[in-house]
Amino acid sequence: MTVQEFIEFKIISFGDYFVTPLHIMQMVILIIVSWTIILISKQVVQRQINSGRFDKGRGKALFQILNYSIIVLTIIAGLDMVGVKITLLLAGSAALLVGVGLGLQQVFNDIVSGILLLFEGTVTVGDIIELNNIVGKVEKISIRTSKIETRDGIVIIVPNSKLVSDNVINWSHNRSVTRFRIKVGVAYGSDVSLVMKLLSDSALEHPEVVRTPEPKARFIDFGESSLDFELLFYSKRMFDIEFVRSDIRVKIDQKFRENNITIPFPQRDLHFKTSDTFSIDKTK
Repeated sequence: MTVQEFIEFKIISFGDYFVTPLHIMQMVILIIVSWTIILISKQVVQRQINSGRFDKGRGKALFQILNYSIIVLTIIAGLDMVGVKITLLLAGSAALLVGVGLGLQQVFNDIVSGILLLFEGTVTVGDIIELNNIVGKVEKISIRTSKIETRDGIVIIVPNSKLVSDNVINWSHNRSVTRFRIKVGVAYGSDVSLVMKLLSDSALEHPEVVRTPEPKARFIDFGESSLDFELLFYSKRMFDIEFVRSDIRVKIDQKFRENNITIPFPQRDLHFKTSDTFSIDKTK
């Protein structure tokens, strides 16, 4: 058998389509080239991230898009090598695709949503988001689902359509710091200016609170049993900010005790209405 006969030998044959050793070699070369392009793309994107031209989330989103595009082109090129025309394949299976599309409508919705997320970058890897009152960090965005790690270390698999159609609060979108608040009430008669100073100082003394913008305290209301204040501060530590809030509350309590400022208990005035007394018949 000559080399020409060997490479044209039909290993698998089905109708007008067949697979020869030449097809197999072409497929192997195509896969190697595609894999090489993916690796090079990953290195290029990583260099852009390291240089600061891309943030980590957008860089990974760009690589995902390139990765999926290369895989799709590789599959189309592989089918074309064995003589399968993708246009004829789609035309011949149009009715089947319609049925599959109706049955997998939600899956296609999630896939399209994943593509939108990767292109738009409204939610990227590393973002701190709040979805359905659950705060978590986006660990991975795939073509259909995304992985979100909560503060409890639990990984939630979320369909991408939820991140597109639902109300998602992105704490870290286009910013490195986020504003948080702590509310506290003090007893009537307290020195308002001193309370506001102690609140601001308590935040400034915490290493995770940024100095610019600086923390601010404000007097928000006259409560039923207290003067109500609010402390506003900015921090880069968004994922586990509750620990920062806890530390600041401890510092506030300490400073209030040192300056004889009281955090009051809720107070209620009770009025008792006396009714007519019943007479007791002592003859019985």
